[in-house]
Amino acid sequence: MSHPFKDLVLFVTVLTGGLLGPPLVSSEDPFEAVDRIIRSIQTTSFPERAEVVPRKEGSKNCLPAIQATIDRVQAEGGGTVVLGKGLWLADGPLRLKSNVRLHLEDEAILRFLPNPESYLPPVLTRWEGTEVYTYSPFIFADGQTNIAITGKGTIDGQGEKYWLPWRKTQKPIQKILRDMGRDGVPVEERVFVGERRLRPYFVQFRNCSRVLVDGPTFIDSPFWMIHPLYSTDVIIRNSKFISRHINSDGVDPDSSQRVLIENCDFDVGDDGVSIKAGRDQDGWRVGKPSEDIVIRNCVYSGDTGGGVAIGSEMSGGVRNVFVDGFTLPKASHTLFFKANLDRGGLIENVHIRNIRGGEVKSVLVFSNAFHSYRGGNFPPKFRKVTVEDVVVDKARIGISIQGHEDAPVEQIAIRNFTVRHVEHPLKMSDAKDVELDRVMMNGQGVTVKDAAQVDSELVGN
Repeated sequence: MSHPFKDLVLFVTVLTGGLLGPPLVSSEDPFEAVDRIIRSIQTTSFPERAEVVPRKEGSKNCLPAIQATIDRVQAEGGGTVVLGKGLWLADGPLRLKSNVRLHLEDEAILRFLPNPESYLPPVLTRWEGTEVYTYSPFIFADGQTNIAITGKGTIDGQGEKYWLPWRKTQKPIQKILRDMGRDGVPVEERVFVGERRLRPYFVQFRNCSRVLVDGPTFIDSPFWMIHPLYSTDVIIRNSKFISRHINSDGVDPDSSQRVLIENCDFDVGDDGVSIKAGRDQDGWRVGKPSEDIVIRNCVYSGDTGGGVAIGSEMSGGVRNVFVDGFTLPKASHTLFFKANLDRGGLIENVHIRNIRGGEVKSVLVFSNAFHSYRGGNFPPKFRKVTVEDVVVDKARIGISIQGHEDAPVEQIAIRNFTVRHVEHPLKMSDAKDVELDRVMMNGQGVTVKDAAQVDSELVGN
């Protein structure tokens, strides 16, 4: 008897290809599409009106004053809400509204207090790729248009001390939610609060359009830091992300389109940028891809996380991604395409260039053996990827490409790729149409014939 989702996976794979539309990529120079994508992004624009939030010195909760100002400015046609110099405490989530820009002046600190009950009632979100009602993100916008967070201030989530400990008891809770996603339990029945504790997001834009984040420093996140979910026309630039514990990804575009991430500095304990599109059956049900994403001129300045990842939650499909300029003095991974055999889905038309690394664990990895495999039989597809102009000083893994016999990694072009000192230069299994041009490892040219078999234990996690 066939698995009940087998036909659905094949259907969604075909459907996703249709939803994504014709490729924007020129066969000769794929980066020609970048200007076209950026021109297509609809940008924010606000009335000149600005209103400073009134300060009450010594206030233990500034949230009511900030939220009231946002609501009033929005009701009166929009404008800028300003937080001046000093500490602003928020005991609960801040809701952004259409046509309002939240601006943090130099030396303004917006700090969220760690009272779980303050982040209720639960809101509809997607937690690690599965839809659920759970604790509100600290800064949350749902169905809003023309919104922004700007300025040189700091936003503090107090995540490591107060929220990261939830991770210790989270595994069985994750399993319950993932079982619900797999089994098609109605979303309104997936309510996870109280004993079913899932860490909240820091900043989330859900079903939003024309979004701008420009300038602030975000520190100590409870979970993923900036999470555009089901959103379009998103620009995140000139910002710094400092959160050195696990699961504190910098920016996670999730089933979102027309996204520009540029001139950002990621000092985080996980991925700097990780592109998502839903997990397994629940990702197929939603059926929304991430596409037309540009990442350029960014830095990973931490040492335990990494640069750019796609996945592991990518079941709705990822297409038309361009990375142009990423520097990583020290990192775990550099470029990571990650999934497992539960995921299904398709990653295609990904183009990467101008990567500079110091000492890293891995440079370029394609893996369908990422952790949390649950016994499915839905191999994802990776195809049409170019990687060029890469220079790394030292790595444990140079290139590792791991496909599946039913879904080989294919149409991969790697050019001008140098790792000066590397323990495992090239490993491949279940890959075809792989082009290596001027690939240098340990001072010697490397060809496809030099590849060893992939060791899943080495790269799977």
